[in-house]
Amino acid sequence: MKKIVSVSSKKELASFIDFPHELYKNDPLYVPELFIAQRDILTTHPFHKHSSLQTFLAYDGDKIVGRIAAIQNNNHNKFNNTNDGFFGFFECINDQETANLLLDTAVKWLKEKGAETLTGPVNPSTNETCGLLVKGFDSSPVVMMTYNPEYYITLLENYGLKKQTDLLAWHWDGQNYNDKSLQMLDRLQERLTRNSGITIRKINLKNFKAEADALREVYNKAWDKNLGFFPMTNDEFDYTAKDLKMILDPDFALVAEQDGKIVGFGVAIPDINQILKTIKKGRLLPTGIFKLLLNKGKVDGIRIMLLGVIDGYRKMGIEACLYGSIIKEYRRKGLKYAEASWTLEKNDMVNRAIEAIGGDQYKTYRIYEKAI
Repeated sequence: MKKIVSVSSKKELASFIDFPHELYKNDPLYVPELFIAQRDILTTHPFHKHSSLQTFLAYDGDKIVGRIAAIQNNNHNKFNNTNDGFFGFFECINDQETANLLLDTAVKWLKEKGAETLTGPVNPSTNETCGLLVKGFDSSPVVMMTYNPEYYITLLENYGLKKQTDLLAWHWDGQNYNDKSLQMLDRLQERLTRNSGITIRKINLKNFKAEADALREVYNKAWDKNLGFFPMTNDEFDYTAKDLKMILDPDFALVAEQDGKIVGFGVAIPDINQILKTIKKGRLLPTGIFKLLLNKGKVDGIRIMLLGVIDGYRKMGIEACLYGSIIKEYRRKGLKYAEASWTLEKNDMVNRAIEAIGGDQYKTYRIYEKAI
């Protein structure tokens, strides 16, 4: 007999976070999330200052067989003038009845909040991990990207969820990049500096607070037309920036600047999923923290996770210069792979810039929606 339990205790929350470890125990591509990071995003993350979520567990007898979070994103709805409801943190055995039970429970909670749609998966928003993997099941996810079995597509689509948009991930393998295009980017960057006074420089980590304040302003302007976007609050951006700074390689953190004003930036981070894959159940203690600290320098892949240019400075080639500068550094360091993710499928300007330097569109993530 299947039932749904609303998560309310620390023990139930721990069970919610740990459920994927059991579900994926025989999957060699699975990467466990850090327990402490998942706990914080579900309970104390600045997202909760303006919005809310409720987590649920599905049981078959005494056995957990699924989980879901119903999410009310007030800032998203206010910014976009919508009444959207969201779901995320979805994990489920290959059973349509269980999936329907979880999704029905999320819909019921959201309708009580006045939501008119069910959109997701987002964990808990597009400012964090989001999207269902629908293409590229032959490799592990890189840092801060989602992963799921292929049967999730069937579970969600059988429930009536339809594609809203696709998010694309791009790959460079070893020295597989377009060298001629990189040489052309050097000339483009020289022309940008000569004609527009735009230069590319590294983020100054010694003055990180001031840099982060400027980057937050650019972020909230550069992504203003992206699907599902809503501006990050100061607390949310600072929370994310603080986490990224812990693993950031300054050689992969770049800004485009004109007369001291930052007009765009690009950030790539080490793919620490190489390490997280070895940390049992995502626990940093007692030994996980040492694996993370001691092996960080051995990571041989990166994820270009943030890149944006504010309106008025687009179509000048800044995006291509930022991507090209990161890939040139990736080559110089002799890394094995790079991923750029994610980009909107209809963002032709950015996607063309990636293709120009040999990016291979190798994974696709989907955001679904349904009227409720």
